[in-house]
Amino acid sequence: MSRPNALGEYLRARRELTDPTDAGLPVVGVRRTPGLRREEVATLAGISADYYLRLEQGRDRNPSPQVLESLARVFRLDAIATEHLLSLSTARPAARRRPPREVVPAGILRLLDAINLPAFVESRMFDVLAANRLASAVSPNLRPGVNRLRTIFLDPAEQALYPDWEKTAGGLVAGFRASVGGDVDDPRTVQLVGELSLGSDKFRRLWARHDVTALAGGSLALCHPQLGRLELSREKLPIADSGGQILAIYHAEPGSESARALESLRLSVDTGSDQSSASGAG
Repeated sequence: MSRPNALGEYLRARRELTDPTDAGLPVVGVRRTPGLRREEVATLAGISADYYLRLEQGRDRNPSPQVLESLARVFRLDAIATEHLLSLSTARPAARRRPPREVVPAGILRLLDAINLPAFVESRMFDVLAANRLASAVSPNLRPGVNRLRTIFLDPAEQALYPDWEKTAGGLVAGFRASVGGDVDDPRTVQLVGELSLGSDKFRRLWARHDVTALAGGSLALCHPQLGRLELSREKLPIADSGGQILAIYHAEPGSESARALESLRLSVDTGSDQSSASGAG
């Protein structure tokens, strides 16, 4: 089976999403195609229209970094998206071998048990590998063995936790693209993307956009069924020498209603009303 045309698909998606006015082009009359025309992209990037067509069609998969950086400027890509674009031209088919068993470092597992905040570890595929009891009390899906992409698109109860579900879902898909990079033909990635594309029209549309964003922290709002609305911050910390594992921690502004709610939940968990515990999934 031929290798997917990841570079060409990304270029086409960004071309169709780029507003001509953002690229400095005058809009005259009715445009029959969304975004920029191929000829316009080629002119703005300083390459021939035929060469750009070959890039989109996958007939040339190894453009120079200078060409890709010119295209990134045309599409107004940020640093993260530009790095993703560069990675697509150098990606090679992954060896078809059984992936190694994910193991969370023992020190991280001890940290999960010791920390008094909701915390969990996820893989580069967004599988929850380990979580402390407080994280599982915030969301039952923050537990080992659960894939966060699968739950946020296929589980209505999980969707109800997020008052701004559209933004959360879009950020998760863009983060997933950044996480897998050019390795989109990895069997696990293909299986997961296929499953979600069949089960969720929203995922299929978001995946087709080829948006890429950094796996960073930020603000997070949750509608907890018992605690009500929680205004939280989240930190995402890469775990060294782990194959892409991330330690995620949720916390609230000290003295806020959300901080008091988290403390109440922690006390409830500590008294034994919740029987889950931090554990590794692998």
